[in-house]
Amino acid sequence: MSKAMLGAGFLALAGVAMANAGAQKAPSGAAEKLTYHVSPGREGWTDREPALDPQSVTASDFGQIWQSPKLDGFGAKPARLFASPLYIGDLDFTEGAFAAKRLALAYAVTSTGYAYAIHAGSQAGVEAGAILWKRRLTSSPCQDGQMGNLATPVIDREAGRLYVTSCRGDWIWDIHALDLRSGEELPGWPLEVSARTVTDDVNRNGTSHFVEGQIYFQRGALALSEDGEKLYVAFGPDMQGFLVSVDTAREGEGRGQPAISSAFSSMPSETMEQGGMWGASGPAIDPEGRIYIASGASVLNALNKGGIAGVYPDVDHAWGQSILQFRDTADKGLVLAGTFSPFNYCQTAASDIDIASSGAVAFDLEPGRATSHRLLGLGAAKQGLAFLLDRDHMPGGTTRRPACSEDPASDPSLLAPEDQPAFGSRGPTLIFGPYSDSIGMGNSAKSRSVLAHFRSAQGAHYLYYAGSAKEGEDFGTNVPPSLVRARVVAQAGKAPFLRVDAREMTVTLQNPGAPVVSSHEGKGGVVWVLDTNVPRSVDIYQPDAPGARLHAFDAATLTPLWNSGNALYTSGKYNEPAVVDGMVIVGTDRLQAFGRRTATTPRFADAPVREVKAGSDASVGKAVYGARCASCHSAASSGAPSVKTLATYPLERIVTAMTTGKMQEMASGLSRDHIRAVAEHVRRQGQER
Repeated sequence: MSKAMLGAGFLALAGVAMANAGAQKAPSGAAEKLTYHVSPGREGWTDREPALDPQSVTASDFGQIWQSPKLDGFGAKPARLFASPLYIGDLDFTEGAFAAKRLALAYAVTSTGYAYAIHAGSQAGVEAGAILWKRRLTSSPCQDGQMGNLATPVIDREAGRLYVTSCRGDWIWDIHALDLRSGEELPGWPLEVSARTVTDDVNRNGTSHFVEGQIYFQRGALALSEDGEKLYVAFGPDMQGFLVSVDTAREGEGRGQPAISSAFSSMPSETMEQGGMWGASGPAIDPEGRIYIASGASVLNALNKGGIAGVYPDVDHAWGQSILQFRDTADKGLVLAGTFSPFNYCQTAASDIDIASSGAVAFDLEPGRATSHRLLGLGAAKQGLAFLLDRDHMPGGTTRRPACSEDPASDPSLLAPEDQPAFGSRGPTLIFGPYSDSIGMGNSAKSRSVLAHFRSAQGAHYLYYAGSAKEGEDFGTNVPPSLVRARVVAQAGKAPFLRVDAREMTVTLQNPGAPVVSSHEGKGGVVWVLDTNVPRSVDIYQPDAPGARLHAFDAATLTPLWNSGNALYTSGKYNEPAVVDGMVIVGTDRLQAFGRRTATTPRFADAPVREVKAGSDASVGKAVYGARCASCHSAASSGAPSVKTLATYPLERIVTAMTTGKMQEMASGLSRDHIRAVAEHVRRQGQER
């Protein structure tokens, strides 16, 4: 694609040429969001936002200020943004129609396999929301357009590149490097990630490798080393996790072609199922260049009642249900430098209550504030527990996880000195209750979002968690709190620890993405949370899927300030807004931005108000099967019965397995009609093969 694509509602940019690789660095003071959750450490905090404080957000003129056209679907599938928008507030153009101009650009990537650059300002007479370029990353996006992309890209500002992944119909993932100004694919890209390229020779943990025919999801946000030479891409979800290190071969440095330089699997053998690295936050990178990723469990082990034996606690180099710390060295590639496994990793992994849903966050206290000032936090995750670690002294070894334990006081994280109510003893901090080691799959999970770190003007350090507490025998009902704040208690000569100091008890979030904090020099803090507004099990590709909802809370009090009402269209899961330049940009089936309106700001109609309908038609069955079942039953080497085998079963046998049998957990939250639709789809699909 040599020019930006043209179409109804698109801005013609026929004269825009591909920019040079050595783009200028951001001018001082220019706003930007170059990676998921604001920073390489995934802190989720921007402290250069003077225009958005509690007073301005509650003003009568705060509302929607622009939106893009609806983004491209694939066949009958509408676009959804699982990837969070990125932003550059002052991108200079040296050639083409905008030569000598600087534009504010937002970047979006859709589940249907497209990448876009969208004008996000008023410069150069270009309308806000206009699409400057789009690029089709794949002509056959996986799962009929539901998984063309799931991961937030990352921007190399200095090199002028947007790194983004896409999935082709044969479940092959490609890593693209696009020019920021034109969308052109750069020489040597895309780079394939598959069984052909992630071999046991590349892997640095045993003999494991990508398996031909196995489905791997690339949901975790991409991460870039400080010098831009290494790109990190995480894979999951249920069979094994892989962290892949890519040599970016930045132009002008004589580094040759881009290539996969090394990888690290969660398990030492491809026959062992644990440790998917699937959390939306992907890898975190601390200021010292160390890389962190959280691994999860195996839903198949839980469904098959494989128990603790299926967690492999007695196997060397088995790293499911853990946080892994790496260094990436020139001679060895990814080297495991430290680990953490919760005290109860055996029980929770056996029940698929994994910690990978909430990625690791690296943040620092002031040196001398406590015995540890380089810290690592893990969000509430499916179980609802939060953990705090010393990055310089990770508590686990690099050969084997500790023995299984049922004693919360034995947890190797930094624990508060007082007994915790959930345990009646010392232990980790419970953010969302009630506590359980056995219930936490599907809709029963407490949280699937990464935390946010914020330091107030008074020097206090706070962590914010989004999710929900639960009610009901199977934890099927979401109840407040859905936003919780913990203070990092730091005293000279003592180890820091967490203490919950505020809970918001009026708002119930259904399946929120990560909280993002905006402030200015530690003042006027606002917490922003984007909620898909439906339980996790709801098919967001249904035509009647409800719109998302953006919430704003006072960071100091957790008081609700504002929400978007019915303004937003349907969004993808685990998404977060970009808070930049007095705007809050949200990805739905388009980009929608909120801020202070003026007399000339256009008026925007609300999105249609929709309710989820229980149907038993073919499209619903196909969609639910794709979202919940395909990763096992449509994949070779998963151990699950194939669709062809399932199609030989009587319809009621399949329904029974999903209602009262071993697949009950996977059908959690589905209506009887939806379960029957899945069974009918399986029977049809198998018979058609």
